[in-house]
Amino acid sequence: MGIDVELHSARPARDWQKARRTFLRGCYGHGDALADALGSLHYLGVRGRLAAVDPYGDTVMNEQEAAAALGELPGLSEQCADEQQRAALDDLAAVLEQCVATPGSYVWFAGD
Repeated sequence: MGIDVELHSARPARDWQKARRTFLRGCYGHGDALADALGSLHYLGVRGRLAAVDPYGDTVMNEQEAAAALGELPGLSEQCADEQQRAALDDLAAVLEQCVATPGSYVWFAGD
């Protein structure tokens, strides 16, 4: 199981090929570690935007939701089990920061 993360200039189309029109940036190198880190939130009963990411489906966040998720990362980073998870969260933070700084943009979490 893994989660890929993409930043889009507008709400991405559900069709992967059509979504390439709005694609700005991807984060693919840490899919399994990101899924493990975010998946642990469900087991711990944590609430928030990151806990709402579906590891088995698609989740889309707008720039306001991305700002809320960005605020949740420091606490999650402290709970990471290993360096791979921390690296995954660092990459996610960069995508979320770019989303917050780009009006009208969206982050697409594509789970397995």
